[in-house]
Parts: sequence; C-alpha cells; structure tokens
Amino acid sequence: MNPNPSRAQQFSGSALTAIALAIGLALSALPWQALAQGKNNEPVVLNFVGADIEAVARTMATISGRNVVLDPRVKGTVNLSTDRPVTPTAALNQFAAALRLQGFTLVDTGGLYKIVPEADAKLQGNPVHVGPVSKLPASNQIVTQIFRLNHENANNLVPVLRPLIGPNNTINVNPGNNSLVITDYADNLQRIGRIITALDVAGATDVEIIPLQHAIAADLVPLVIKLIESGGGAATQGDASFKTTLVAEPRSNSLVMRAANPARLALVRALVIKLDQPSSQSAAGDIHVVYLKNADAVALATTLRAAMSSGVAGAGTGGSTTARTAPAAAATAAATAPVAASAAPSTGGQIQADPATNALIITAPEPQYRQLRAVIDQLDSRRAQVYVESLIAEVNADKAAEFGIQWQGPIGNRGDSLIGLLGTNFGNAASNIFNLSSGTTAPAPGLNLGIAAQKNGVYFLGFLARFLQQTGAGNILSTPNLLTLDNEEAKIVIGQNVPFVTGQFTNTGGGNNGSVNPFQTIERKDVGLTLRVKPQISENGTIKMTIFQEVSSVQSTSAAGPITNKRTIESTVLVDDGAVVVLGGLLQDEYAGNEDKVPGLGDVPIFGNLFKSEKRSRKKTNLMVFLRPVVLRDARETSSLSLDRYELMRAMQKDAQPQPSRVLPVNEAPVLPPQRAPGALLPATPAAPATPAQ
Repeated sequence: MNPNPSRAQQFSGSALTAIALAIGLALSALPWQALAQGKNNEPVVLNFVGADIEAVARTMATISGRNVVLDPRVKGTVNLSTDRPVTPTAALNQFAAALRLQGFTLVDTGGLYKIVPEADAKLQGNPVHVGPVSKLPASNQIVTQIFRLNHENANNLVPVLRPLIGPNNTINVNPGNNSLVITDYADNLQRIGRIITALDVAGATDVEIIPLQHAIAADLVPLVIKLIESGGGAATQGDASFKTTLVAEPRSNSLVMRAANPARLALVRALVIKLDQPSSQSAAGDIHVVYLKNADAVALATTLRAAMSSGVAGAGTGGSTTARTAPAAAATAAATAPVAASAAPSTGGQIQADPATNALIITAPEPQYRQLRAVIDQLDSRRAQVYVESLIAEVNADKAAEFGIQWQGPIGNRGDSLIGLLGTNFGNAASNIFNLSSGTTAPAPGLNLGIAAQKNGVYFLGFLARFLQQTGAGNILSTPNLLTLDNEEAKIVIGQNVPFVTGQFTNTGGGNNGSVNPFQTIERKDVGLTLRVKPQISENGTIKMTIFQEVSSVQSTSAAGPITNKRTIESTVLVDDGAVVVLGGLLQDEYAGNEDKVPGLGDVPIFGNLFKSEKRSRKKTNLMVFLRPVVLRDARETSSLSLDRYELMRAMQKDAQPQPSRVLPVNEAPVLPPQRAPGALLPATPAAPATPAQ
C-alpha cells in the first residue's frame, strides 16, 4: 500500500461512492436524485429539484438515522442542492432552512423529528435553554430561550424585540423575576441575545439626597429641572429608559434625586452647589413673596397668622433661635389683624395676601421664613376633585276601570199636568244621563251606549251604559352630575322658575272717580331637579358627603295657585370611591274604589248591575335615588373623564341628525367638533358655521 496516496487517489474513494449511490437512485426512477448516507456518517451530496417534501423527509431520515414524522398539513415541493459533500448534520440543517422558507419547521422531540407548520411549532416539545445564548448552537430549529435581566425592565424591552421575532413565534414577560421567555429559531435567538446584552446595562444611579444650606428646595427644583431638560434630561448611552428625577423634600430642605447616569448626577450636583448660595442683601430685605399654585392666598394667610399667634410656626425643630423667638408684637398684630375679604388684600401682621396675584407677602427673617415656607409647601398642594353621579329612577303604573248603567223613564199620560220620573243617575257631569240628554255636554271617556225614547214629541235618553278601562305607565331616569373640589359645596338646578302669588291688595282711591289700583305680590320658586352636595375625602379613600336632593313638579293649578309635587332627600353618608349607594326612595301602592247603587236593587246578583255604577283604580309608584362618587386626584383622570363625556355627547348629536330632505332646506343639526389635541375643544382648522354639515 502506498503510504502517501496522491490527491486524485484520495478523491477517488468518496467520488466512486457518490457515483455509485447516484446511479442506484437513478435506477429507481424517482424524480429527484440524492446521495444516501454512506458508512460512518460520510459526507453526502444533495440534489433535489421539485421534489416532494415527504420524499425528501424520508431521505433525510435515512441520512440522519432518525425517524421523521410529517404533519398532514405539510404539502408541497422543495429545491435543495449542494455543490460539495456535506455532513449529515449540515444536510439536515439545510433541509430545515428550506422548510423554514415555506412556512414549515423541523422540531426535535426526544430523538423524533416532526415537520409541522411554523405557527404550531411553539406548541411542540421544543428544547428549553436557560444558560447564556452564546452556547446555543446556530440552527434552523425552534428553541425556547429564557433571558434573565439584571438592570432593564423586561416590559420595556418587549416593544423593541417584538418586531425582530417572527409573527408565528412568541415573546412573553415574567414580572416575578424580570425575565423574557422567547420562542424562535436558534440563529435569531443569538442575535436577540446580543441586543438584550447591549440594552441590559446599569443606567440609573441610586437615590441621592442633596441637602441645601441657603436655598429653598421647593424653589430650586423647577429651576434645576428646566436647566437639565434644556440639555436633554434623559440618558443617551444605552439607558434611554431612565430619566433624571428631582423631588423637593420640604421637611429637611433637601433635594432627592435619581439621575440617569453618573455624569448627569455630577452635572446636577455642580449646578445645585452654584445655586445654593446665601441671598444678597437687596432692597427687599426680609420681605418675601410666595406665589401659590393651588391654595387661596386670603384663606391661607389667615391660617398662617393663627398658627403663628399660637406659637406653631415658631416650634419647628429646623429653625434657629431667632425664628423661635419671633417678636411678640408682630405675632399679636398678626393674630388680631382683621380677616380680609376675597376681593381686597388683607392688612396687618407679618403675612399678607394679595388676591390679584394669589400670592403671600411674608415679612420675616430668613430662618422664620424657611419654617413658614415649609408649612406653605405642604398646604399649597393640589386638591382632589369628586365627580358625583346621582341617579333618580322612577317607575309608575296606573290602572283604572269603570262600569255603570243608568236609565230614566217618565210616568204619566199625554196631557197630564204632572209627570213623574223613574230611574237612576250616577257619575259626574260628563257621565250624567240628564246632561247627556240635553246635548250640551260631551260624553265621558270610554264606551257609552244609550237608548233614546220619544215622549210628547221630545226625545229623551232613557238608557245609558258606560264602560271604561285606563292603563298608564311611566319610566323616568334622571342623572344629574356634578364636579367639585374636595370639601367644597356644589349645586345644580334643572327645571323652571314658577311664579307663586303670595299676596293681593286693592286700594280704592278717594274722589268721585272711584279708581281702583289692585296689585299682587309674586314669589318665584325653582321647580324641577336640585342637587346640592359637599364631599370630603378621607385618608383611606372614603368620601363623606352632605347631600340635599329635591325633585319637584307642577301637578295642577287651583284657585290659590299652582299645586306642586315635591320629593326631598337631605342626608350625610359615607361612600367608597366609585361605589354606588342608595340614598332613599318611595315604594307606594295605592288602591281606590267607588260604587254608586240603588239600595236593595243594586245588591241583587247579576240583575243588580242594572242599578249601580262602580269605579276602581290602582296606582303604584317606585322611586329610588342612587349616588356614585368618583375621586379625580390628578389632571390626567379629570381629562380622561371629561373627554369620555365629550365623546358621548358628540356621538348622541351625530345620531340625532335629521333625515335628509330636498323639500326642507334644513338638513343639519349642530355637532361638537372632534378632538384634535389633548384638552382642546375647538378644531385646529378655521371655525365652522354654527350648524356644520355632517
């Protein structure tokens, strides 16, 4: 044997084997050609042109020595060829890549290969990998990889990674341990792993506390935030999800900061040091002006003067001896100063209010001003609002039935001077047999059956039967709504202003002319729906509400004036935020019966109905009043509720448009403009006519 075979001799062994296998496949008259597996996992050459997937799968099973199962939904042909011999593992990977291009995938489940549609691959027994993604072999098989994040929030990465994953594969978040669970092809998972590694870096610094020596924390925060935001407040070096946050802590007069990165922290610290300088002695001296954001200046000035007079303002632990020993004369003057009306500034004392600018003017040395400023910052906070929905539901059902028979007949002959009458007469004027006989009165409602007779050339009504049945029902739902500040009373009135006569006077003048000057005194009252409510929010979210609700209506008019129906509820209740509570109501069931009959004859069974008239009625009233308060703690909640009600009214206006008509020229009704920007009620385009066409 030649110990150093030539290159041609080295190639001849594999080439001859390949040629022999190719000839054997050609003799089997198959539409494709391939080199089957040789001994000891020898390389093979693939050459499939328009071959059926099922046939190629059988060949791959022979090459790899593994069983292959096809899903019945996997149909089609495949083109797969190699220029040079490849290992069975590489051949199987190329087959999986060809399947991937046609929407199928090869799943390895315990030594068995399954060829299924790509959408169902995530439901099969895919391998689960927990370790570093760099150790995951690159292949065209679907794998489930678990990424555990150390710094970045997993939810923040989902919008970034979702477009990089196939539509048939999944990405999920486990908030418990801040992990991502991704099912996708192994080669794509390696790319995603590199992206996650670049994003999952330590960005934001720990919470830092910067104590101030001279400046006021509440005054310094807006200035610093404005300066750092002008230069980009968010980080830009791989940690864009973080933003520099700065909060004032009034009790210790410190700044609490969480920066996006150490460089941003150093920048803010340097800026604070430059601004935290003692105030220069200007012309203002110890006079300070504090502009309020939420509180009322006049009311807050009164509260602060009362606190100073009782020694509360001078009892703080952070002030100096000068602050704790404020001049007694100034405190006494502040306590005894008159309380100014909201339309005029208060006078006297160390604290004065300027209603025009809603500001406080404080005359005090620096240490005492710091104590007062800490109290002001706590009191000048945004107050929550309460949206109150009141539901008044009323259901009425009325039934009435009436039955009666009347008859009349003369007694006597023609020419007699005296004629008697015999008969019955029941009911009111509209159903009276005599009134109906004269023809001057219209019949009463219902069915009226009568028989007329002639006597002495005159017709008269001799018999009258009346049948009546009435049914009435009403369903009323009123929902007055109110929005008010915490601990502030609000009132809404929906109805009419009805005049009531309270007095009359007639003055007869002297002289011969006998002139009369009559006049009346009239008082107008609101008739309709009135809701007055004052909510108070407690610390645990419960709402205490003082409520007055009235529903009134005009029933009829008498000689003395209008007669009104009135239902009033006045109560104080405790309600949870968003809960519904029943305030009260009325459940009334009223029955009335009236019977007119001839004594004796009206009691005879069956025959007695000819001698009586009967009327029955029943009235049921169900009235309930419900209340639902909702706490709105910030501008976002208030805006969301307002826009929801705005769109509700706009949809109702669009549904209430009139039917188009060519005869009538008015075919449009007003509709609220659409929302073009958050909080904007008017469209961005030029103003439309008063009745825009829809």
